[in-house]
Amino acid sequence: MAITLKQEVKISGNGLMKNKPCEVTLFPTKTGEIRYFVKGQEAFTANTDNVLATDHCVVLGNKKSKAMLTEHLTAALAFCHIDSVDICMSEEEVPILDGSSKQWVELFKKAGIDKPLFSKEKKYTVSEPVYYLNGKTSLVILPDKELFMSYAVNYDHNGLKKRFVNYDPKNQNEIIEARTFGFYRDLKKYQMLGFAQGANIDNTLGFMDDGTYSVELRSDCEPIKHKMLDLVGDLYLTGINPLDLKCQILAKEAGHAVHVKVAKILKDKIIEI
Repeated sequence: MAITLKQEVKISGNGLMKNKPCEVTLFPTKTGEIRYFVKGQEAFTANTDNVLATDHCVVLGNKKSKAMLTEHLTAALAFCHIDSVDICMSEEEVPILDGSSKQWVELFKKAGIDKPLFSKEKKYTVSEPVYYLNGKTSLVILPDKELFMSYAVNYDHNGLKKRFVNYDPKNQNEIIEARTFGFYRDLKKYQMLGFAQGANIDNTLGFMDDGTYSVELRSDCEPIKHKMLDLVGDLYLTGINPLDLKCQILAKEAGHAVHVKVAKILKDKIIEI
């Protein structure tokens, strides 16, 4: 049975990459799919088959339209266990809002989540180990008795060298509110190339050269928690919520490209238990 919103909701804001204003309206559905309608064009689903790019963000689409920076919205849907909704966008880039999934989750909870009565909670695992290994980068998914998720990084920044974060359902909000980030010294370069036009102190956590941050952290290791947020959103493109997996999910120095590569393999290995 599909889990959707109880009512239509709307939110607007500017995109991180192009800084264009975009209005997003989400409609309750019973299709069992997360569908995007961008600027009135033909719909496409939030699925690994429809990933167009992963260079700076996840771009979903078809031959006629696309939606950029979908990962924070998809992660919010995963954390709220919503699997059926139509997303209508006035522009091609999902608003960055505060750089996390926090405002999306708040929006969904305010609208109410329509979960069918007496619906049985489904759990899944993998039929065999799924993994990607390439130098320092790895993403491994193993069957287990419960969900265990860990993300390790090694950034050139004090406090983020050889550090990791484990997923804890009790501290789920720390992942949901973890903001996107980047090295402040790279900002002008990216903007000259046409990216990060909408980055500012309200939506992006900057790594400063002196080992500090542009703003105060919301929680310890917030950037690593944002990586885990991205991972949840990217793995949800399998069509199965990764939070419903009884698996070990072990990521190290990965990113959207690796997340999606593994999601494409994972899609055919998931079994219901």
